[in-house]
Amino acid sequence: MRIFIIPAGRSTTAMALWPVILINRKLRGKPLSAELINHERIHHRQQLEMLLLLFYLWYCSEFLVRYLKYRNWNQAYRNISFEREAYTHEHNLNYLDTRKLWSFINLSLN
Repeated sequence: MRIFIIPAGRSTTAMALWPVILINRKLRGKPLSAELINHERIHHRQQLEMLLLLFYLWYCSEFLVRYLKYRNWNQAYRNISFEREAYTHEHNLNYLDTRKLWSFINLSLN
């Protein structure tokens, strides 16, 4: 896994784009938390099991549906099933060892 520093908006801390993790330059010189890296590694696993392209299509489509529902950018983002799984389990650094295939599916039904 490679990590790159990028210029990004104020609200973007990091982004997983297989096979790298992009980190906002505002974090340059600051220690990266294990939870942040774990969150992005969960996204990498999601991306792989959906063969990348399907992941990005689903992610964008679900964001659009959630945005139309909530009319709020942050609320829509936080309710994307992929994000819900990553935020729920980012503190469990062993999560990927026990994660079941397609675990985000149950979170997309809510």
